Amino acid sequence: MMRKSAIALWAVLMLAAQAGRAADLVDVWRAAQQHDLDFAAAGAAHQAGEARRAQAGTLWRPSVQLTGTAGRMSSETAVNGAQFSAPGFGQTDGVNFNTSVNNGALGRWSIEARQPLLSRERQAQSRQLELSADVAELEWQNAHQTLMLTTAQRYFDVAIASESLRVLRRQQEAVDRALAEARDRHALGDVPVTGTYEASARSEAIRAQIMATESDLQLKQIALSDVTGLQPEAMQLRFPGSEFVPVEVRALDRWLADAADRNPLLRMQLTRTEAATEEAAKFSVAASPTIDLVAQIGQDRLSGSGDFGSALNSSNAMMIGVQISVPLYTGGYRSARQEEALHLADKARTDADRTRQQIALQTRAAWLGLTVGAGRIAALAEALKANKARLDATRLGVQVGDRTTLDLLNAENDTANAELALLQARVGSLMDRLRLASLSGRLDEAQLQAVNATLQAAGSR
Repeated sequence: MMRKSAIALWAVLMLAAQAGRAADLVDVWRAAQQHDLDFAAAGAAHQAGEARRAQAGTLWRPSVQLTGTAGRMSSETAVNGAQFSAPGFGQTDGVNFNTSVNNGALGRWSIEARQPLLSRERQAQSRQLELSADVAELEWQNAHQTLMLTTAQRYFDVAIASESLRVLRRQQEAVDRALAEARDRHALGDVPVTGTYEASARSEAIRAQIMATESDLQLKQIALSDVTGLQPEAMQLRFPGSEFVPVEVRALDRWLADAADRNPLLRMQLTRTEAATEEAAKFSVAASPTIDLVAQIGQDRLSGSGDFGSALNSSNAMMIGVQISVPLYTGGYRSARQEEALHLADKARTDADRTRQQIALQTRAAWLGLTVGAGRIAALAEALKANKARLDATRLGVQVGDRTTLDLLNAENDTANAELALLQARVGSLMDRLRLASLSGRLDEAQLQAVNATLQAAGSR
């Protein structure tokens, strides 16, 4: 009993320690890998793609087929005008032969081995399976990057919402203090009643904002929990700290070149274009003939009684050779399928060109957001300092009667907005950094670690 109690106490302490530890971005990402349903589905699709790669290699291997038939069968044969000759009987013309088996026992078996030697259609099928496996591999890579971006975005959504709630509650406390002070000073006849009304209206407005922000925070916590399986109350997220330093950015041309060469979505579209071209090749004239090496062995046996007494029909066959098949007429099916496939290949090329344009535009947007973000963050940091200084001066002005309660409330509101704007700009810069890496096909856990290193726990900011 004492041992069980000790284990239970240890488990409680471990849970409490984990709950009190600030969850970093990499921890959340690793939890998402184990829990996210879309990522699990992508993993299954990736394994299916590897199976298609194995299928491609089997199309050119020999196949062996065994067939067997057993049942009842009736057979009658009649040969008229035959020539018969045998040693000691001479030669006789105009001979008739009749055989009959009524409801006899049938046994039939055959083994056929076939080795493809030439088939453009089979070659196209093999290439399509390999390309399909390549697409599955690229989809798996894209699923990794998408989950990283989704996890990071939801992580920062929760962080911003929780910080917004903290700032609003702090602002509520300041407004309530201003309201109490306005009422006291109005009671003393020091300020008009309008100050009380203004503070009361602002207090109720902030209270409504707090309720809306609490609801928004709960929804964003649930969204993050859906991805990671982590309980919202156990997470104390990290934020971009005051020591946040924007990363140096390479030239735009280099990012565009990487995106054109390495972006998983674009590579998927180009691979699908190649697969569509192979589909058209399957129905071309050059793909029509096939040459196979074929070997067969088989036996047919029918025994029973017939019109002329007991009967047995038996035949054995063995064959090895080369089989050539050339479709002469298919009713226009092959040409219609080829025309359809050619149009679909054109569509795939157009889709690839559109994807290339979209990715280039997204790369430019992320690059501009990252390069301009450094100056914007610096400007917002200076604006926050100025708003804090203005707030301090306004508080002093209210005490000496140079500023009104409304001036103080506006200064509180502007300071809170400046604080949240700075946090959102820092988060936006980090997300642009991750998006740029994703668009260039370079987003991995090392990139996530680098972003995570810039974050700080809420109490250490």
